[in-house]
Amino acid sequence: MQQDLIERARTWLAEDPDPETREELSRLVAAGDLDELAARFAGTLQFGTAGLRGELGAGPMRMNRSVVIRAAAGLAAYLKAQGQGGGLVVIGYDARYKSADFARDTAAVMTGAGLRAAVLPRPLPTPVLAFAVRHLGAVAGVEVTASHNPPRDNGYKVYLGDGSQIVPPADAGIAAEIAAIGPLDGVARPEDGWEILGEEVLDAYLARTDAVLAAGSPRTARVVYTAMHGVGTSVLTAAFERAGFPAPVLVAEQAEPDPAFPTVAFPNPEEPGAMDLAFATARRAAPDLVIANDPDADRCAVAVPDPAAAGGWRMLRGDEVGALLAAHLVDRGARGVLAESIVSSSLLGRIAEKAGLGHEETLTGFKWIARVDGLRYGYEEALGYCVDPEGVRDKDGITAALVVAELASVLKERGRTLLDLLDDLAVAHGLHATDQLSVRVEDLSVISDAMRRLRETPPTALAGLPVASAEDLTRGSDLLPPTDGLRYRLDGARVIVRPSGTEPKLKCYLEVVVPVGSAEELPAARTKAAELLDGIKRDLAAAAGI
Repeated sequence: MQQDLIERARTWLAEDPDPETREELSRLVAAGDLDELAARFAGTLQFGTAGLRGELGAGPMRMNRSVVIRAAAGLAAYLKAQGQGGGLVVIGYDARYKSADFARDTAAVMTGAGLRAAVLPRPLPTPVLAFAVRHLGAVAGVEVTASHNPPRDNGYKVYLGDGSQIVPPADAGIAAEIAAIGPLDGVARPEDGWEILGEEVLDAYLARTDAVLAAGSPRTARVVYTAMHGVGTSVLTAAFERAGFPAPVLVAEQAEPDPAFPTVAFPNPEEPGAMDLAFATARRAAPDLVIANDPDADRCAVAVPDPAAAGGWRMLRGDEVGALLAAHLVDRGARGVLAESIVSSSLLGRIAEKAGLGHEETLTGFKWIARVDGLRYGYEEALGYCVDPEGVRDKDGITAALVVAELASVLKERGRTLLDLLDDLAVAHGLHATDQLSVRVEDLSVISDAMRRLRETPPTALAGLPVASAEDLTRGSDLLPPTDGLRYRLDGARVIVRPSGTEPKLKCYLEVVVPVGSAEELPAARTKAAELLDGIKRDLAAAAGI
């Protein structure tokens, strides 16, 4: 067994094109570090509907050039099997470690396979790549990014020609082609032959951002902005300048791309401490809003002044921003379907119903939301918003930031704030309060054990509310394909439990709805909602054994 492991490592080593990972793996072999080698060669990173994502390093269970070359070769083979062998593949990348290398390898493989390849001119937001796929008439797109994962991670996200991320059965088809790739020396990788796109593609994206705002709308909101050490700063500031907003005040320590993400433990606006520098900047600059993107700028976080909050600023939940954007688009006369993932707040459905618009729920992920027929606006609670589905069929943190700033400007002219509008929505539709119980694990068996426990012994009550129905989402339904998740409906509450598709986390999404008769009833309603959410979290954690 030990000798077999060493031999597999040496075989991998012999065809690894990257001096860094060759040296890393050579050290492990020389040291006889069997535990680490076993972890690296326990299988292969699985290509699924999120593409690939994992820690950088040598071996088939890590993200590295060998894994990326195989993934690109498998994607090329899949496209050729679909009759798209002469088509264009657009490749984008963020500023993480190895992203530029992975993008170049992908371009070389596509060119060697007879496809045309075009690479974005520099590290740019993921929505620019999603836009470019449709804008350039490509048959596929690849974005090299790990979004908001830790610094040592990277990933590989695939879009098909409609500009949406892959869904089944395409993911399985690509995975099968990847598995069929033989030795890497059989994968043609020419030194040139692909195109490096100019700034025109970014100019076209920025021209499109103008369309997300209403003609003649006020543009007075003052914003503090953080790119979270990612690639958003240059594009967001250009979009704000084009739109006529005041120039955002940048969080200087986080404005430039830095793959080490030195000021945050996790480069995700939702993580504790990630927004501390933004709030410190806001206390000096006194803006109307704080806006944050994640490192690849497809997510948008919003914070507002709140004297009752610690430090004077409060982060809005993704569901709150989702409802605010929907209400604003409806007020602007939007037509079409409003869509969200099943883990997002049911408030969107109430807003759509009152406006006479369609409403759909999908599985988690914009790969599903973007495919809703007639989509006008889609969101999910993890800070993802699609305000221009004809331009970008994915979440887009740049255009979402523009629309949030427009809404804040409209309210500012009326002497009102985003918090005032949230109060209006609560009075009109009931207070929809959401929270999340999220557990990050080292051992993935903790997640599978919790899911098994909940399936074998589902809770009968949470926070004193009887569980009216318990659904195992792996069975699917007329409305939803099967997915690994559980949904509980209670009187005035809803709970969904699922493993994260991109991180080693178990996620539990909670919502309670408290009727509100008038604005005077809101404080009591918020107290009741907070008590119910705390009780549900406590009882659910006990039932899951986490």
